[in-house]
Amino acid sequence: MDLTISIAGACLSTTLYEKPQNLYLYLPPHSSHPRGIETGLIFGQVLRIRCLCSKQEDADAHIKQLFQRLCERGHNPSSLIPIFSQAEDNARTFLEKNNNADTRHIDSTGAPHKLFLHLRYHPEDPPAHEIQQLWRQHVSQPRNEPPLHNLESLDGRPFGPTRLIVAYSWPLNLRNTFSVRNIHNRGREISSYLSDR
Repeated sequence: MDLTISIAGACLSTTLYEKPQNLYLYLPPHSSHPRGIETGLIFGQVLRIRCLCSKQEDADAHIKQLFQRLCERGHNPSSLIPIFSQAEDNARTFLEKNNNADTRHIDSTGAPHKLFLHLRYHPEDPPAHEIQQLWRQHVSQPRNEPPLHNLESLDGRPFGPTRLIVAYSWPLNLRNTFSVRNIHNRGREISSYLSDR
């Protein structure tokens, strides 16, 4: 877990948890990695901190620590400042867009916007975009018929789904069959093989 939760009065307060043994060995600037790694690290960490910390001052302190740790690893502060500024803008935009959680998955009537279709993947099956197109043409928005999201359920509420998500799972392969990882059935203990001799 990377989260510390505390109760302050009648409210929950969250902040980032970092292990005391963490050495924060971020990639040094002279490492042979693509240039985007540094930007991606900063963008990801700033967004993570802003999402996990409920108090502005906690988030600011963690972001300042991140900046200092990168400087200690050899990064140039003057090159980090614009990246941190862009990362803050990115986090602010993301949080503003996703702040209203009840509009992301459920509308005001309590009906879900998304319908999930789970399929076992096969390379010869039609692609997801064709399945979605057929769903729109024949189910969601059929010609000369009311759209699916305008229909009401038996209790008088709108049915709701406006989007089909096709979710694939991979079929079992030989590796899954021959290298089963079952922690509840581990077989004989190693010491039992030594006593057989």
